Amino acid sequence: MILRVVLAVLVAANVVSALAIVETRQRHRQLFVQFTRLERARDELNIEFGRLQLEQATWAESNRIDQVARDRLGMKFPEGNEIVVIRP
Repeated sequence: MILRVVLAVLVAANVVSALAIVETRQRHRQLFVQFTRLERARDELNIEFGRLQLEQATWAESNRIDQVARDRLGMKFPEGNEIVVIRP
């Protein structure tokens, strides 16, 4: 009688632990898929960030700014006689 109870408890514990292992592995798979997705998104964001840094560097070049100021805004460097110095 006691042997059967012990055997039933051991079988139940074995089934519970097997179900816990299955659930843990499934959760691990889900987390791994999510991790892979997040890594891919991080990599894509890093690539985009690099592109944006390159674009910013291109737009911020002094000769580019000078060209845009001359072409679009009609700006030019003042001549010597156009410079006025104001003293306090």
